Amino acid sequence: MEKKTINIKETSFTQAINISAKWCKEWEEDLLSEEVLADRIAELIKTKNGLRGFFAYTLSDKDCFLLDKLPFSLIYKLNEGGNDVVEIVVKNLIMSSAQIIFHRRENNHEYEISSENISDRCKAILRLLETKLVTKTVNKIIKDLDNMGNSFNNSTKYDPEQKDFIKKQIFDIAQ
Repeated sequence: MEKKTINIKETSFTQAINISAKWCKEWEEDLLSEEVLADRIAELIKTKNGLRGFFAYTLSDKDCFLLDKLPFSLIYKLNEGGNDVVEIVVKNLIMSSAQIIFHRRENNHEYEISSENISDRCKAILRLLETKLVTKTVNKIIKDLDNMGNSFNNSTKYDPEQKDFIKKQIFDIAQ
């Protein structure tokens, strides 16, 4: 029988999500040690699709507890990811924070709770990442917040309430 291997460098965004889900499930079932999981994740997040897919899954899946437990070996590997890791986590914090306000206005409590969970996970990670990188990234975001928005092309800007809430969430990292 031939062993099936995954070429991480050619992994698509969707494949990265599926790989992350598989590895997290194996870790939660004690089939994978924290150290082995962290090593695998470190390889996956070296690519843009891997980085995006890993965080898309682990931040948003309410049944994935990896980012709630934040094993030391994982934090160590995420810190090795440097600026790319910090930037994607900060961007997810901003988007989820803006979505909290949006869902609150729409009285969509289920989505509001989901966005709060993502925001909380982002803040927990950022508290454990390289402080200088986090500070530099959030300062840049606060400065550029007026030019940012809810859409991919920033055509729909964040409104004043969203911007105030985003700033509150960013300042909450220091707590």
